[in-house]
Amino acid sequence: MNARNAHTDWCGRDHRCGLGEHRSPEIVVDIPGRARAVLVRVRTAAGREHAEVRLRVALAPCEVAARRQLVGLLGDLRQAVTRAAIAARPRPGRAA
Repeated sequence: MNARNAHTDWCGRDHRCGLGEHRSPEIVVDIPGRARAVLVRVRTAAGREHAEVRLRVALAPCEVAARRQLVGLLGDLRQAVTRAAIAARPRPGRAA
């Protein structure tokens, strides 16, 4: 087994791994009745690593309020994704 296919220390080492992928156990943030987020770390068969995030948020029953929530959520997600992408970029003169 080569290094790319070897289990990592964060890997679930069970049914989550398949087709060359390695997947961590789920990390769950749960606010009962309001929101739930699930994060899984993934290493693909090609060796690329990703964070897989699922998010469920209860929306207001009023359409206007629900749309306002969605606009805010999209803005927050854009900021989080941008921040993560920037943090992953190598900086000149710094070792990775």
